[in-house]
Amino acid sequence: MNIQIPTLKLNNGITIPQIGFGAAIFPKEKAGKACEDALKIGYRHIDTAHGYGNEILVGEAIRNSGIPREEIFLTSKLGYNELGEGLTGKAIDRMLNRFKLDYIDLVLIHWPLGDFVGGWKDMEKAVEQGKIRSIGLSNFYDEDLQKILDICKIKPVVDQVECYPYFPQNKLRKQLKEINCYIEAYSPIGRGNKELFNEKILVDLSKKYNKSVPQVILRWHVDKDNIIFPKSTKPEHMKDNLNIFDFKLTEDEINEIDKLEKKIDFKEYFEERKKENLERTVSLED
Repeated sequence: MNIQIPTLKLNNGITIPQIGFGAAIFPKEKAGKACEDALKIGYRHIDTAHGYGNEILVGEAIRNSGIPREEIFLTSKLGYNELGEGLTGKAIDRMLNRFKLDYIDLVLIHWPLGDFVGGWKDMEKAVEQGKIRSIGLSNFYDEDLQKILDICKIKPVVDQVECYPYFPQNKLRKQLKEINCYIEAYSPIGRGNKELFNEKILVDLSKKYNKSVPQVILRWHVDKDNIIFPKSTKPEHMKDNLNIFDFKLTEDEINEIDKLEKKIDFKEYFEERKKENLERTVSLED
């Protein structure tokens, strides 16, 4: 495929491909092949995490791709038990060793758990040392986000959160805009929500533009300046997810999709997700 993926300029001046390949692939053994396929198809941004257990395989896929390292944007995330001054610096060195790469383009704190303030300070040092080019957050809101903003010398460039038309993260978007920080959307099509896929506005736009409903939703994200990570292990679906740059939604159409927002008891839902991730410690030995 010969597709020119658009880029966005982060608040530190570095550019990031607006659509990437989400490598949260399970079982983890499939991640290497999936990343190889994605890179062959034309993806140049891979998003993974220590918690996914596949950084070694992702690193191999990048090194064996034949694509110059500087043309691939790599993101990974730190587990909560890797956070703290002195601890996070060592965790970043282990991360580099797993990838067998000289630097990582973007490292995120995966969840607002543990000593994430101390972890952020170590991440800033890693940027100064050239080990990381950019740093950001994942699943940070309200007071947790503010704790980072109150102490940071280097501003977060992104906050990676669950985001789709039923849950567009408008409150967070306003807070992040003040520091020119982008939303990165995981589960960008709402985990294949059938109700969402049957919404009249999305079905109508699908017919108008001769695209699938998921492609319309991905285009909505792009037009709202979200960075997105659609996920698939099937090359034909990977191609479909990139085939969204030959049309553009109008402002009125974007506004109509925005009206799909639902009132979700997010606080309760998010606390449950945090509890789940407290059980997901990552190895401090490799």
